[in-house]
Amino acid sequence: MAAVATTTAQKITTTDIEESSSPYPHILAPLDLGFTTLKNRIVMGSMHTGLEDRFYNYGKLAAYFARRAEGGVGMMITGGISPNREGWLLPAGGTMNTKADVLNHRRVTQAVHKHDSKIIMQILHSGRYGYHPFSVSSSAIKSPITPFKPRKMSIKNIEQTIEDYARCATLAKEAGYDGVEIMGSEGYLLNQFLSSHVNQRSDEYGGDIYARMKFPLNVVRAVREAVGSDFIIIFRLSMLDLVKDGNVMDEVITVAKALEEAGVTIINTGIGWHEARVPTIVTSVPRAAFVDFTHEVKKHVSIPVMASNRINMPETAENILAQGQADLIQMARPFLADPDWVNKAKTGDTDRINTCIACNQACLDHTFQHKRSTCLVNPQACYETELVYKKSKKPQKVAVVGGGVAGMSAATVAAKRGHDVTLFEARDVLGGQFNYAKVVPGKEEFFETIRYFTTELAHQGVTIHLNTKVDKALLDDGGFDHIIIATGVVPRSLAGRLEGAELPQVISYADLLSGKKTVGQTVAVIGAGGIGFDVSEYLTANHGQPLHELGEETLKDPDYRPTPQPIEDWREEWGVTLDSDYQTDGGLVKREPITPVRQVYLMQRSAGRLGAGLNKTTGWVHRAHIKSHGVIQISGVQYEKITTEGIWITNPQGHSQLLRVDSVVVCAGQESVNELMPNVADAPNAEYHLIGGAKLAAELDAKRAIRDGAEVAAAI
Repeated sequence: MAAVATTTAQKITTTDIEESSSPYPHILAPLDLGFTTLKNRIVMGSMHTGLEDRFYNYGKLAAYFARRAEGGVGMMITGGISPNREGWLLPAGGTMNTKADVLNHRRVTQAVHKHDSKIIMQILHSGRYGYHPFSVSSSAIKSPITPFKPRKMSIKNIEQTIEDYARCATLAKEAGYDGVEIMGSEGYLLNQFLSSHVNQRSDEYGGDIYARMKFPLNVVRAVREAVGSDFIIIFRLSMLDLVKDGNVMDEVITVAKALEEAGVTIINTGIGWHEARVPTIVTSVPRAAFVDFTHEVKKHVSIPVMASNRINMPETAENILAQGQADLIQMARPFLADPDWVNKAKTGDTDRINTCIACNQACLDHTFQHKRSTCLVNPQACYETELVYKKSKKPQKVAVVGGGVAGMSAATVAAKRGHDVTLFEARDVLGGQFNYAKVVPGKEEFFETIRYFTTELAHQGVTIHLNTKVDKALLDDGGFDHIIIATGVVPRSLAGRLEGAELPQVISYADLLSGKKTVGQTVAVIGAGGIGFDVSEYLTANHGQPLHELGEETLKDPDYRPTPQPIEDWREEWGVTLDSDYQTDGGLVKREPITPVRQVYLMQRSAGRLGAGLNKTTGWVHRAHIKSHGVIQISGVQYEKITTEGIWITNPQGHSQLLRVDSVVVCAGQESVNELMPNVADAPNAEYHLIGGAKLAAELDAKRAIRDGAEVAAAI
């Protein structure tokens, strides 16, 4: 008989709240699991960093987890570790199946336990999502996101894999982990058995939900038998598949109840398969968009249930627990952005939290490119032992010219290290290009990055001069030891390059997104890079107040936040059920596309698909958005001239054509502003550094800009 751990979710009592001095008593309340206690309700969820796959990186991995444990999080879950070779995500991926693996992992667990935090190892079998030719699945059905067709698992293969899970968990316990998370969502192996989307078997492991859940339940029972009753077992359950022939909520609840009976300690939330055509974690997804599905499952089990997906700030997490929708909150990327998230919430320093903006550019995009993950807003993430902000033994006088994200990053790090920092900005507001991104519907989170840096600059004592046009005389007279040029970019103008570009109906994306100018009902957008897509979404979205009506002063107010798209409207647009007790396969329903507020033409000179250069994990969302918003996409065009009637182009067939539009928005790239950077021979006594867009304007790259600033400031 398997040893079964029975855990009842401890309710947060009135006494807990009354005794707490924190503004967030629910998320900071302890959770008694019976055999152990979590010090708070915040869990850092699993993220594959790329450090797990090579033994020589485990020192860096230990430092990464230790930094977040030091930041106060109650429990953390590692990136996916495979129980056997077939389960690898990548060839020679991270595993736990030998004693040698135990020694490497002990470095991680020992580092975490020094800070009174718990750490859970996620056991992940990739199934048909494996990027290798020996992948397996419930049925021999190829994944649309991987190149190899899997082999259908035999009964013997299934039984051996169950043993592999148990052995993996046993070794994890020996390595000092406080528990394991069994990955059963996001379309990985166990999810492939649970759902008819892939499971087409006719034997004892296929058919109705009771047969489809046999393999996952046997895994849980074997793991519980192997590790005993005093070991945390989390099962990450797909509560919303978002794929054809996915499970309905009745089936999800059936599995959840069976998992509880099999000995699971905590049920975690998984939303959507990786191949789903519905975004689940990108920045345009409203905060806590799926928590009602977690709540539905919580109603039917007595063990703790954990909410996840697009929860990034304490207010959101606190409200979820206060309303009884979940017992724990899992956040993954927010701990890349700020390892001190919990400690800052505890002291009420919410404005100092470096908020995850769900851009995916340095985390998931890196993962899918087989690179080490990090964070756009926090380049120290996963580089804790390499990008170190040591206190300077000889503080220097530092000038930073430019208050965009590159300059703010440099100024913040330099001041943190003890340097005397002065930041000059020509405009009357900090933020640079982020001030344009933040007003695009679905990118409201970008306000938070400007808020964080502005708050942190003040906290670190940086002297800020706005409305200051810097010249070399000012810098020479300032007695600076280091001068960091972070003057960024300006939009490339077509004046002198395209006839009619000087007409009043032709405006830059900067003038549009700053609210200085507006457009008519039909618009041509020149340039289909990231900014062209942003502008097209801004011009067609039917939520959010027009910028020219808000006024520039409102947009500069640090307390102003635009209203994001309501969750109900977002779900309708993407075809996600509004019913938490859904009975439609995978929770999918007919999409209700919005009625765009304008007709937009998006054009590019090069032939081929528009948006080919967009980021891997978010590009498809932007392409789907503008398609559903009725944007007419034209590639392979030549721009002839702009007149009062519209814009004349040569279409891909070589014919001259007039697009009758009221306005033309130019998104044709940027040019560096770096005239302050002296030639080597002309440099004064100060040492000059060039960073961000001022260094390279080939593309707008906030990830590179913020890292540039941090690295330069860390080195001076």
